[in-house]
Order: sequence, then C-alpha cells, then structure tokens
Amino acid sequence: MSSPVTVAAALGIEARALRRGAGLETGVVQVGMRAGRAARVLPRDGAPVVLAGVAGGLAKEVRAGDVVVSTEVHGPDGAVVRCPAAPLLYAALRRMLPEEVRIHLGPTVTSDRVVRGKARAGLAAEGYLAVDMEASVLGTLTDAPFATARVIVDDAQTGLWHPATVNRGRAALRTLTRMVPAFESWAGAAHPHRRVVLASPRSFCAGVERAIDIVAEALERYGPPVYVRRQIVHNTFVVADLERRGAVFVEELSEVPDGVPVVLSAHGVAPSVRLEADARGLAVVDATCPLVAKVHTEARRALRDGSTVVFIGHPNHDESEGLMGEDPDPSRPRIHLVETPEQAKALEVPDRERVAYLMQTTLAEDEAAQVVDALRTAFPGIGEPPSSDICYATTNRQRAIRDVAAEADVVLVIGSPNSSNSLRLVEVAERAGAAAYLADGPEQIDPDWLAGAGTIGLTAGASAPAQLVESVVEALAALGPIRREEPAGIEETYRFSLPPMPALPTTKRI
Repeated sequence: MSSPVTVAAALGIEARALRRGAGLETGVVQVGMRAGRAARVLPRDGAPVVLAGVAGGLAKEVRAGDVVVSTEVHGPDGAVVRCPAAPLLYAALRRMLPEEVRIHLGPTVTSDRVVRGKARAGLAAEGYLAVDMEASVLGTLTDAPFATARVIVDDAQTGLWHPATVNRGRAALRTLTRMVPAFESWAGAAHPHRRVVLASPRSFCAGVERAIDIVAEALERYGPPVYVRRQIVHNTFVVADLERRGAVFVEELSEVPDGVPVVLSAHGVAPSVRLEADARGLAVVDATCPLVAKVHTEARRALRDGSTVVFIGHPNHDESEGLMGEDPDPSRPRIHLVETPEQAKALEVPDRERVAYLMQTTLAEDEAAQVVDALRTAFPGIGEPPSSDICYATTNRQRAIRDVAAEADVVLVIGSPNSSNSLRLVEVAERAGAAAYLADGPEQIDPDWLAGAGTIGLTAGASAPAQLVESVVEALAALGPIRREEPAGIEETYRFSLPPMPALPTTKRI
C-alpha cells in the first residue's frame, strides 16, 4: 500500500533510479551533494521523507551490495538525528528485497568529505555501519517522519578506488529502484493523529523474571560458560542477551560437558532429564516455573491414585514434552495429550471412571474451556485440578488484550513465534474483532499492517521484555503524533524466590 512520500537523493543518477521504482504519489527530489539544495527543493507538506542513495561501508560485516538503514545519524558538527521508525523501514525492505541482499540496521555517520584510510577505520571503530555526506543535514531540515536507507558501493575491504566500484555502482542503482515500494509502504504507516492503547499487565511475569535471574546469578557465581538446556524462556531477545553474557543454550544434556553448571529451562523437564543429570553428576540449577512445577506435582498425584491423565496442551511444546515425560511407561500410556474438543471426545481410556485432566499453563482460557467441556461430557466424573492450571499471568494478559482489542483497528503482540502465551494473545485479539499480528520487535512489524489504523492496541507476551514494547511505541510516535493510553489493569504482585546454587564438582573446570 502506498502513501505520499518524498524520496530524496544527492545525485541525479540516484534520483533517476529511484523514479523508475516510484508510484504515482511518490515525489523524488535531488538535494545535491552534502544536501546543498535540500532547503530549496524539499517539500514542506509534512509527507514522510526518505533519503536514499549509495554510501560507503565502514563496519567489517557491511559489504558492497548490502543495504544499511540508519537508526541514528551522527553529523560532523556533533548533531545526532534519531530515526526511531527505522526498524519498520527495515521490515519493509526485508519483505521487498531478495533474500540474498543483506540489510543492516544501526548507526551511521555523515561526513563533509570523502573518508579513507585511518579516518575510515576510526569511524568503524566508533561503531558506525556506513558513511554518507547528506543524512544528518537532511534530517535536521525536516520535521516530517524521516528515515534513510543506503546501498553500499565501497566497503572497508576494497575502498572507493577499486576496479569493481563502477559495476557495484550499477548494481546499487538497480537495488535502489527495487527499494522504492518499501519506502512507500513505510510512509503508508504514518498517521496524523493515532491512539496507542497499551494493555496492562503485559511483558514479563514472575516466572520469567525468576528464570532470567537464575541464569544471570549462575553466570555471576560460576562465570561463563553456563549451559542452559533449551531456551530459558521462549524469547529471541532474552536468549541473545544471555548468550552475549556467556550462556550456552543446548537442546539436550548430551551437549553439556562434564564439570560445568547447567540450568533447566522455565518450561519444566521430564524426570528422565533429571536422572540423566544425576547420573553424570552435573551441577543442576532448576529454573522450572513454580506454576509449571505445580502441574507436574498434580500429574504425579493423579498417576499414584491410578487415574489416566488427560493433558490439554500443544504438541511439540517444551512444557508439554516435560509433562508427558511423567508417564511411567509410554508404551502403555497413562498420560494423553489432547488439543481440541474433537480429540477429547474421541479419547479412549482403560477406565472411564478414573480420569483426571490437567492443562498447559499458557493456554487461551476460552479455547481450553471448550476442551474441558468436551471432557466433562465424555467423562462425567473426570477429576479436575484443585485450582486452574492456566497461570495467572496468561489469564491476566489475555483478559487485558481482549478489552483493548475491542476498540482497536490493529493489535500488535510483541513476542517470539515459539512463545505459546504470545501466540494465544494474537488469537484472543483476533476473536475480539481486531486484526492482530505477532512480532519479535519493531524490526518485524510490516508497515502495511498499520496503514490507516487510527487506534493500535499493544501488548507483549509474558516472556517478552518491556523495553521492546517501548521501542515499538517510539517507532509509532516517529510516524506521527500519538496519544498513549494505558487503561488500569490487574496489578501483579507475585514474586518467586531463586533456588540455591549447587556446588560444582570437585574436578577443576578448564
């Protein structure tokens, strides 16, 4: 979807390439080297502005042919132009450009002269991805939503004066032409007066905070590496942050060397995993959420009482895998996984009078209720958990986003695609009547989702950091004025203590 947008370029050859890809409502202007003509040619109509063209790569990972989208631009005079909506442009470009075109998101710098040699290396050392001669100038001239995207022609490995530069320049111009629809999509997300309604509560729950704190404390006590079986919580950002600090995530204990600490994830594990750890003498730190541990305790109690356990959950989820592992003899199963009312009705068990059901803690409560109703019909005397297995945080977040979605045009749920509770929030919002989308962070938000949306609902799964929500709010605010609203929600006061950190084996770590 396109919207009026001004695309600015320094050189005539860049402007011509951009015009070849432009829609009818897109204006392309040539601002000249160092943006010398910008004050004269830049429209003052408030339409979003994108500066596009070629640039020089600075960072080692930025190579010729790559695209760089600036999160902020540092000028030669010390001015800094922030571009909070840049992640949404990144998302649009990623959707439009071929997969082989690498796109980088990060800080860039504007210079008043061509940089080479030590000067270029110095800018790279300061963390800049690319250098141009116009972005900071243009960014300070416009009050409209602003972004800049550059195709790299020369990089740190080859420099500008290289035999390949001419051919790289031609390829860069072809890429510029293909980028224009992404600029139009990004501009289409702008809005002159938008409401952003944040659901409350949102983001981390007590169990997630506890799990992350456990890994952090283990790193502090033992030093890196600290091994973690499976993702500690299902969030890409959290996992990447802990990896940077020295955590090593593995799928199975067989990947864990002897003599190092290992953390079990918040989703719980089968008893066989604990037995394997004990047999190897591993120093285990258990980060299982106490509310997940509660369901395991209920399963063991029901099995001891001779009941067949029906577990309502999602197959191939870590929590389901751990709970199903409580079955003492999977060849003659006494724990059965069901996901739908139809599966519940079709279930056959040895003794229909001795059946109990349990639930995955991150289910959507309305969908889970349908499965429970089917089980009660099929097994009128079915045993129930003493209290709901769906955790308080899951329920609170679903109820909050249901209310927000009822008045929103679009709902954004911040969370990872393998996060069950985040996926359920999307489903709840859709059932409440809103178009709803899941995104790991702002760089995964397709601007087309936002086109024409006057009210946007926003929440985050229980495993998604609050800072990602704030970065989305900031991105939306950079696309036009917003009115931030946060209806009062349930205040969560749960806090879970951390487990003791075990002593390491007496063998010396190497």
